[in-house]
Amino acid sequence: MTKRYFEDFSVGDVEEFGCHVPSEEEIIEFATEFDPQPFHIDPDAAKDHFFGGIIASGWHTGSMLMRMIVDHQIGNSASMGSPGIDELRWISPVRPEENLKAKSEVLEVTPHKYKSDRGFVKFRHTVLTAEGEIKMTMISSILFGCKPVAEGV
Repeated sequence: MTKRYFEDFSVGDVEEFGCHVPSEEEIIEFATEFDPQPFHIDPDAAKDHFFGGIIASGWHTGSMLMRMIVDHQIGNSASMGSPGIDELRWISPVRPEENLKAKSEVLEVTPHKYKSDRGFVKFRHTVLTAEGEIKMTMISSILFGCKPVAEGV
C-alpha cells in the first residue's frame, strides 16, 4: 500500500475496511480489566439484564475500531496523532461472534493554521456488522503530514 499523506484525503471520500469477530472470551477479558460491569463479564448475570446476554464494553468497541483504523487506514501514513474525539455514540450492543467492519467518511480537510507541512482530516467512523447494523459512530480528526517536497524541484 502506498503511504498516505494529508493531500490524499478529500471531503466525501468513503471507504470500508477491516474485519473483527470478538469472542465471548475476548469480551469478558477486556471488560474484566477495563469495564467490569456484570453484563460484560458474567454470563449468568448478563442473561437477566435487559441486554439478555454478554455484550462488549463500548470502550472495547472503540478499541476494535482503532485497531481496524490503524491496520487499514493510517498504519502506512503520515499520521501525527489526533487532537481528540468530537462525538462518540454507542448505537447498539456488540455481541460475541458478530462480524464487525469499519466505514470511514472524510467530513473535512483543513490545512494547519500555522504549520504548512501538515493538516487535519475529520472523519466519521462507523462500526457496523457485515449485515449493515450500526454499532457505534465516532467523529474525530487526525493530523497528517503533507507529502514531502522533492529535492531539486
